Amino acid sequence: MLMKEYRICMPLTVEEYRIGQLYMISKHSHEQSERGEGVEVVQNEPYEDPTYGAGQFTEKRIYLNNKLPSWARAVVPKIFYVTEKAWNYYPYTITEYTCSFLPKFSIHVETKYEDNKGVNDNIFDTELRVEETEVCFIDIAYDEIPERYYKESEDPRHFKSEKTARGLLQEGWRDTQDPVMCSYKLVTVKFEVWGLQTRVEQFVHKVVRDVLLLGHRQAFAWVDEWIDMTMEEVREYERATQEATNKKLGTFPPAISISQTPLPACARSGPSSAPSTPLSTEAPDFLSVPKDRPRKKSAPETLTLPDPARRDSAFRLPSLFSWGSSHPQPQ
Repeated sequence: MLMKEYRICMPLTVEEYRIGQLYMISKHSHEQSERGEGVEVVQNEPYEDPTYGAGQFTEKRIYLNNKLPSWARAVVPKIFYVTEKAWNYYPYTITEYTCSFLPKFSIHVETKYEDNKGVNDNIFDTELRVEETEVCFIDIAYDEIPERYYKESEDPRHFKSEKTARGLLQEGWRDTQDPVMCSYKLVTVKFEVWGLQTRVEQFVHKVVRDVLLLGHRQAFAWVDEWIDMTMEEVREYERATQEATNKKLGTFPPAISISQTPLPACARSGPSSAPSTPLSTEAPDFLSVPKDRPRKKSAPETLTLPDPARRDSAFRLPSLFSWGSSHPQPQ
């Protein structure tokens, strides 16, 4: 298990971002989806929790196969997806990700939002937070973003909101910006496979960091599109966008799960939550296959057949070449 705490500041208030996160998630998911790939919404309905009160529960599927690098596509089923379940009790949310192909893999995210510049070191319960958990600050303006996702219109250093007059963020903007808020995210990644656990968990955290950076940049860059919306309006936008996204995705054939445990009927449609970032096209070193690996021999070098001249032996080929038998046909 590898746990990290991410802190992402934005020039918004917590109350404003309640609308902004819903808008950003829906729009990003729709943009990233195409037939057979992307985010499909399964459930999105009100939810009541005895501890946290009224909230919203969503269940989604993020179909990723064509976005995986070639080394990963070679070993996963044709239909590959990540299931997201989220409980939103804003300004507190819980999100869980599991994988249809890797039952020992999971991501757990706890999020809290506060109107400050990321200075609260005790925002999460000490029981949940592992001692010496690494704290990672993400700067939406000056942290490097993968080139394939860069858009100047979404760059907070060059973007200025017409409706709020915020933007053109300068170095050290967190210390001078007003308003400013922070998304605190406690992210736990588990990949319980001996020999691969540490490297895979580190790799996943790198992907998570890129997702968080891109999503929060877009939330601010699109502020003029959502800042005047009410909660009812953004929920209607969310509903309409999810419907359009599901139509864009099309119908999916049954997915293959390693556990082969049937999924409940309610889990057969998909997501609109977290932005899906394609992984690197290069295989990590620990998954690379040696090019000089010796080829296995599937049959002996020579094959001795019965002598047809002998009367006590009817000439027939071994069962290896019996096409109708249960043995495999030769290559």
